[in-house]
Amino acid sequence: MQSIAPGIWQLTIGQPEEHTPTRHRAFAPSADAMSKLPTVDQAPFDLSQIKTKQTARGLLIEIPLEASDELYGLGLQLKSHRQTGKKKTLAVNSDPVADTGDSHAPVPVIMSTNGWGIFVDTLRNATFQCASNQKVSTDTAREQTDSDIAINTEDLYAQRALAQKTLVIEVPHVQGVDLMFIGGPDMVDAVKRYNLYSGGGCLPAIWGLGVWYRAFGRFTQEQVLDMAKHLRDRKMPCDVMGLEPGWQTKAYSCSYVWANERYPDPQQLIDDTKAMGYKLNLWEHAFTHPSSPIYDELKEHSGNYEVWKGLVPDFTVQKAFDIFSDYHDKNLVSKGITGFKLDECDSSDFVYSDWSFPLLSEFPSGMDGEQYHNLFGNKYMQCIDDTFRRHNLRTCSAVRNAHSLASPFAFVLYSDLYDHKDFVRGVVNMGFTGLLWTPEVRHATSPEDLVRRIQAAMLSPQALINAWYISNPPWKQIDRTLNNDGQMMDNWEELEAHCRSAFELRMQLVPYLYAAFADYQITGNPPFRALVMDWPADENTYDLDSQYMCGQDLLVAPMFAGETQREVYLPAGRWHDFYSGKVHEGEQTLTVSATLDEIPIFVKDGTLLPLAKPVQHIESDTVFELTPKCFGENCRDAKLYEDDGVSFDHQQGKFNIVTLTADGKLTREGDYGTVRYVMGDA
Repeated sequence: MQSIAPGIWQLTIGQPEEHTPTRHRAFAPSADAMSKLPTVDQAPFDLSQIKTKQTARGLLIEIPLEASDELYGLGLQLKSHRQTGKKKTLAVNSDPVADTGDSHAPVPVIMSTNGWGIFVDTLRNATFQCASNQKVSTDTAREQTDSDIAINTEDLYAQRALAQKTLVIEVPHVQGVDLMFIGGPDMVDAVKRYNLYSGGGCLPAIWGLGVWYRAFGRFTQEQVLDMAKHLRDRKMPCDVMGLEPGWQTKAYSCSYVWANERYPDPQQLIDDTKAMGYKLNLWEHAFTHPSSPIYDELKEHSGNYEVWKGLVPDFTVQKAFDIFSDYHDKNLVSKGITGFKLDECDSSDFVYSDWSFPLLSEFPSGMDGEQYHNLFGNKYMQCIDDTFRRHNLRTCSAVRNAHSLASPFAFVLYSDLYDHKDFVRGVVNMGFTGLLWTPEVRHATSPEDLVRRIQAAMLSPQALINAWYISNPPWKQIDRTLNNDGQMMDNWEELEAHCRSAFELRMQLVPYLYAAFADYQITGNPPFRALVMDWPADENTYDLDSQYMCGQDLLVAPMFAGETQREVYLPAGRWHDFYSGKVHEGEQTLTVSATLDEIPIFVKDGTLLPLAKPVQHIESDTVFELTPKCFGENCRDAKLYEDDGVSFDHQQGKFNIVTLTADGKLTREGDYGTVRYVMGDA
């Protein structure tokens, strides 16, 4: 076992495969930032504790755990939060039907409440038995008593306590693997260390923290402009307008060519939406249609199976990477497109139309389909991200698959699934393994359901209204059929007002959120986190899968349709109700209610929250007028990150740290010469 970075040790077992996440990583570790974390002098495990065995199935690894270890992570797990006691086989899948490990973004990284993590450097569908089973042992046998006889299935199959917790990892097909042991000393330090090892967290373009609206898939150029104007006329804040498959001549698979009958003048569309303050985002996937101008060039650099009659480019082959990137640069990015929605780079086995390339596929790089499925999203993001970097531009985009070491990518995961509680659980879980996720809003079962969904989306990494299958905003008609028939609800303006309130809350928080993302890049601290990450010694946080931290100081507990009240656990300390200011002592569970215009938010005592006057959209020269709000006495100074919001110049030191004090003073320190934050009227 050798030290490979501050607080990270690598154990090489056998002969690892040629293709691994670290070999194909896009960013170097942020070693300097890692060295600023608390010092960890030794690996979390001694080599003598780790047992390995080569079997006909692959490589087996056994790691003993402490009784107090509680395990979290494994990527975007929508069906469960705490992984202790569970078996998860990590496989890329867009439609998981059970809590088995299938995910849009499975990540072979697990974190413990005892302040350590393990990263398995593999692109195989590894299985993690998280203290879920125990080997035969004579000293653990016990006499069964009458009280042990179950009389219902819940008790019959309930998880039993184990005499010895063991983490068992099985990596199929391989003759070896590298394990990275990540030190803390605290849980959040281990998470930070992993993110910095990945290259640091992403800092998206600041406009990406505004509100997003994806337009109806069959809209024409004129209809897109009408919708853009409608949102402005109705004072609904919005920064990003997304176009769905209809912008292309062919979409399943993709041509990447504008459909002239619907979009006769794409450049005019780009210019017109820009003039209204919008950034234009285009839907696509990487499966390349025979009519695409790059099809012939890509063919020899693609896999041996088609998807929707299109090629699957092998983005690990530099030629394929360059062909795809060059085309997007010349025809889209250089014309003013600011981001993309990278769809269907996952796969599906569980729906009526299973799709994507099979696991037995072969790629020019030598990878098979199993390996490439796990790497596809990362390399696709890298290809598009590099295209923007040529122009010294940051993006904020969307993607439907990611894997390990993805923290630096400003791409947010989303899903065609729609269970609201699963969606909120995704926000809670994403932070353990360097992912971003949006609980996007498409339709609703009731006006209340729409508002509650929008509120949760506004307090997530991407505030997304995805109206791709409805021709009018969902607040004008929640019924999908009636919406597309043009039949609006009688009281839609009232519902619109509730949605506007949520949008404006998002815009008030943009400076706070941007500072949280800057902290993510600099220190690795996730901008959205499970409470257990910050309070790992508090057992009351272990199963909190519907409330989370937003930035350093806000605790968010979304409401769900049909609830008149909900329970919220407050950890140690004093907490203030965001709306009323009422003070609550920590280490207790509250039963709270919220009006339709409110979402339960609690603020740490002593927080100076830099609330901004809501703007309709964010430009490079937008100046935010701040009215800091002090929660408690002796409020701590608030720190904001000030730069141009769109380029990578901040990496060369062109940024300021803006300090706000409770007595209304604002000072700045740094080398960025333009003002983005000013104090507003009290």
